[in-house]
Amino acid sequence: MIDLPLILGSFLVAVVVGLTGMGGGALMTPMMMLFFNVPPLAAVSSDLVASAVMKPVGSVVHLRRGTVNLRLVAWLCAGSVPAAFCGVFVARAFAVGDGVKYALGVALLLAVAGLVAKTLIGGRGGTAEASDVVVRPIPTLLVGTVGGLIVGVSSVGSGSLIIVALIALYPMLKANQLVGTDLVQAVPLVTSAALGHLLFGDFQLDLTLSLLLGAIPGVYLGARVSSRAPGGLIRALLAIVLLASALKLLDVDNMVTLWILLAAAAVTVAGWRWRVRAAARASSETADLARAR
Repeated sequence: MIDLPLILGSFLVAVVVGLTGMGGGALMTPMMMLFFNVPPLAAVSSDLVASAVMKPVGSVVHLRRGTVNLRLVAWLCAGSVPAAFCGVFVARAFAVGDGVKYALGVALLLAVAGLVAKTLIGGRGGTAEASDVVVRPIPTLLVGTVGGLIVGVSSVGSGSLIIVALIALYPMLKANQLVGTDLVQAVPLVTSAALGHLLFGDFQLDLTLSLLLGAIPGVYLGARVSSRAPGGLIRALLAIVLLASALKLLDVDNMVTLWILLAAAAVTVAGWRWRVRAAARASSETADLARAR
């Protein structure tokens, strides 16, 4: 049976994903668990199947633009595809005693750390073309394996954790090439995890249909307005939402959660003001140099 409130919820989450390019599994799965009382394994299974339907769309765009390193994708998938499938069995083992819920909480904390890291080093993009980068097979294989296992267990990480690892391993890649490579490698990764959950998880067709009915127009709308929205501020707000979800899933006391979120908000505001001032100083220095010439 189609769930109208869930369609609305998935639409709102998908708008955020369209705006930021991140946060799909990290927001969708906790939303289903916390607000719609969906069992953890069913939430992970349905989110992954929905993601497997949606991921290829953006991948085709990047493949046509040539912003994908296919050798890098191959090494990532060599580790992530089998690990994601095996992650289903780990999730089933964790299902006793709310293990999936706690694993998701830890994954969300890692996603928050990934968002912060991406923000800090996001402005240091390289200049190399995707085809010119020399692939480091063993580290890339390990990143794929760890990332695939986390995605298979929690549905979180294909767009937030792995791309941060790619930034660390391949700082010479341009930002759009990092995104393109990460998005293409996420297709077989999420498909493998989704197949595992279809066979051995707790997939629910009506739940997945509700997610897709809300998410597809939401992603489209978010992508359309993303050029007009302050991306840095949106990512900061996304990090706070993910942090709140993680603390809730980990059963942290409400008062402690409140203080942590207040501290995170204060740091976010301070960081945002610092970045605005730094940008203003850089603009002023550039103008001074132009006048000096």
